[in-house]
This record gives sequence, structure tokens and C-alpha cells, in this order.
Amino acid sequence: MSINSQNVLDYPNNHTIFMVWNFKKDVNVKDTFKRLCALMSNLNNSANVRFPGSKASVVMGIGYNAWHVLELPEPLPKEFEEFTPIAGAKHTAVATKGDLHFHIRADENSFCIDAASAISEIISDVAESAEEVHGFRYWDSRSILGFVDGTENPHGPDRQYFGIIGNEDLYYKGGSYLFVQKYIHDLKAWRSLPVSEQEKVMGRSKADDIEMPDDVKPSNAHSALANVGDDFKIVRDNMPFGNISNNEMGTYFIANASSFNTVKKMLTSMFIGSPEGNYDRILDFSTPKTGTLFFVPTFDMLDKFAG
Repeated sequence: MSINSQNVLDYPNNHTIFMVWNFKKDVNVKDTFKRLCALMSNLNNSANVRFPGSKASVVMGIGYNAWHVLELPEPLPKEFEEFTPIAGAKHTAVATKGDLHFHIRADENSFCIDAASAISEIISDVAESAEEVHGFRYWDSRSILGFVDGTENPHGPDRQYFGIIGNEDLYYKGGSYLFVQKYIHDLKAWRSLPVSEQEKVMGRSKADDIEMPDDVKPSNAHSALANVGDDFKIVRDNMPFGNISNNEMGTYFIANASSFNTVKKMLTSMFIGSPEGNYDRILDFSTPKTGTLFFVPTFDMLDKFAG
């Protein structure tokens, strides 16, 4: 039988809403969770019929603690764990609580708003909203820092290989590890740098997105430390977001991976440094405010959870 994975391999859309919810204490969440699992199938099936060309979808991820609260299957996915902070000498990849994560995306924002409303209507009695981030496509897939985001993403068959669990964990085959971080950028400090210095921080040209040669690229450039080898890739769906009047502009980093160890390897390289102390210089301008690991089950598993 074919495995029906949630839509974790699609490319970023024009509009996205990211939502993180945490269960309230001493509340029975199981019946609500069953309704949410059924809703995921309903929303995605409806999007495929009503808006076949809009690339609309909703993906639900489940946090480590929530998996236990909901008494979902054991043993757990092999690399599923509660994310713990990764602390370097200067910067830390923080860890924050998250029970359920929703990644809603479409070329039309109307779908995102309606889907978020449907989810909130069901879940709000048993959970509290921890994050709601409205992302948008910025020019030709650039972050708000002005550089193209996701250039190192795998494509073609590699996208599934690096983004979806395979035979290494048969029970959870077709699922995916989902890791998210909400970064806030110091745009004033960033924009005070000449473009040539910004390019050294990123390790690539700003205008045409060409990577610097290794003998020119600084060892603490973002592209040098976030790339940990061709055998270790993730599927990024990062989106910029922000509030201009509050000067709170950022990037919602979202990674789907067949192996969470790959994500940890990347974060260790960025925050602790390679070698130790040679941390990713982008962190001097971009601060992570959240950090949470979720697991994305297949639709087949969600159907079972829904009863």
C-alpha cells in the first residue's frame, strides 16, 4: 500500500500561518485531538478539490510531551525527543514548549485565514496559543535581510530522501521530523553594514545569490556553517514575517527532515561553532526566540488517531 504523507515537501507559498498551541492543565484533550486529526484530512481534501492550483495545504506536527499526554503509539519515532538548548559561548539555540504545530500555506491568504479559524475553533477550549506567525513571500524568496533563503534545499528525489522518513524506521515511514525557530532580526545593525560585509556574513552575493568560493568565503559565514555536508540536508520552508511599526521583523525557520540528527548537527555547527568558538556570524544579527521539535505523522496515522 502507498503511504500518504502530509505535505512537508512542497515549496514555500505566497502566504503562510504558523501556529503553536499548548494544552491546558488538567483538561481532557483526547477527544479534541481526534477532531483535529479528522479536520486535517478534511481541510486538505477540500483544498485539493476547491483550489487545485493554489498549492493550499495544512500540516500538523505533534510535540514530544503531547505525544505522551495523548498516549500515542510506543515506541516513539527513533529520533523523536524533547529538544534541549544548544548553548555556545555567545549565542544559544533556545528550547520552548510546543504541543501542536500547524503549518498552513496557500497562494491565497483567504485559505490560510479560514483554516486557522477552523483549527482555533476546535482547539481553543483545551489549549492556549503560544505562537501565531503570519509569513509572506518577500520578492524572489528572500528573507527580510535581503538574501535569497533556501538555496541549499534539496530538489527532485533528494527532497523526499532528506525530508521523509524511509525504511530506517518502518512503523513511522512517511512521517517527518519538524523543527521550528522564530528568529528576530536586528535590522538597524544589519542595515548599517555595507553590502560587501553583509555578503561576507552570508557567504554569498546579495543581488544574484551566488555562493563565494571556499577560499574566499569567511569560515564563520552562514553558508559555511549551516551547510554540514551533501549527505546531511533538510527541507526548509522559511518565511519572513514582522511588524514594521514595532520593528519586530524576523524569519520563521522551519525544517522538515528524515533525521533530526541532521538538524542538531547544523545547530551545533552554527551556535557552538566549527571549530568551537567559530560560530555563525548571522547570530550577531538574528536571535532565536523559540525552538521546538515536532513529529509529523502520515495521514494514515492521523486517520487512525481520529478513530
